[in-house]
Amino acid sequence: MKRIVALVLAAMLLLAMPIIGSADSETIRIGGLAPLTGNVAVYGVATQRGVDLYVEQINAAGGVLGKQVEMVWYDEKGDAAEAVNAYNRLVGDVVALIGDVTSKPTIAVAELAALDNMPMISATATAYDVTTPGENIFRACFLDPYQGNTMAVYATQKLGKKNAAVIYNIADDYSTGLAESFKSKFEELGGTVVAYEAYGASDIDFKSQLTNIASKNPDVIFMPDYYNIVAMIAKQAREAGLDMTFLGADGWDGLLTVVDDPSILDGCYFCNHYSTDDPDENVQNFLASYTEKYNETPVSFSALGYDAAKILFTAIENAGSTDAQAIVDAMAATDIDGVTGHIIYDEHRDPQKDVAMITFEGGEMKLVEKFNPELETETAAE
Repeated sequence: MKRIVALVLAAMLLLAMPIIGSADSETIRIGGLAPLTGNVAVYGVATQRGVDLYVEQINAAGGVLGKQVEMVWYDEKGDAAEAVNAYNRLVGDVVALIGDVTSKPTIAVAELAALDNMPMISATATAYDVTTPGENIFRACFLDPYQGNTMAVYATQKLGKKNAAVIYNIADDYSTGLAESFKSKFEELGGTVVAYEAYGASDIDFKSQLTNIASKNPDVIFMPDYYNIVAMIAKQAREAGLDMTFLGADGWDGLLTVVDDPSILDGCYFCNHYSTDDPDENVQNFLASYTEKYNETPVSFSALGYDAAKILFTAIENAGSTDAQAIVDAMAATDIDGVTGHIIYDEHRDPQKDVAMITFEGGEMKLVEKFNPELETETAAE
């Protein structure tokens, strides 16, 4: 009898509890996954800050569907298994997910989110397969092949380079994806990749690879990796007498914070999601708000976090509901102006937008132009 009473009381208690994120809840709870500690925490924290800034602003303006938004963050430490565990803890308590940050954990989580039809958007995971698991998976960033293609087009069509070397991290999907797409596009456009050198995840001495590159005499070197690694490669390359142009992708953002001598980067280029010296009103408003809140200049991960939040919450508002399929349908119809450009989606749920082409000059990063590689290639073919 006591057991029956206890079960009845437990059932009554459960019925009395609000369903998290439901139409009857006082808040809309959104899950957040990011590496907030560990080797790639700098990217996770930057992304989280961009998301949190947008949430703070939208809550101050009345929230979404008349309700306040609550972010529920989990630190996955840059590990795919940790990310999966965090997702399993979140899945019953949130209506959508912002995350993950790097590609491997994001893909692992996306495979589960697809089965649950959980609306999910990664701000920054650039690997092609991130959005492949399901039609409910989106991203705010352009992807690795797009960046690799962009830099190949820019090198050949804008800089007039004909012979390229590539040095990349064979243990990292981000780096290998960029390297492969750059090589393929550069050769398609008539260029020659004279050296294609790999290194391991723990390598800090690149003299062997750089010696091989020097012997091939390229006029440009593509270095697709994150800025802490690129800083070491660039320094050692200059010390080895390699004075040609270096090229990179969005992982270079933050490079000036770790190089001892910024002059080694003068005349080098990388593509990014936005530039702080872009006069666009969306960029400058974001820059002012972020700097005021965090007392630091936002990197691209922060801008993408902000845009990912804007995409998701605009979709929820347009859906008029926290129903998962309604949110997914509204996300697919996204047509907004963000910090990182005007955002619409293709059939793979990847955003279609220009890239910011950035160079280094006198210890500063400067926006060269907003660049569309597809238009540039079409123009060159005419």
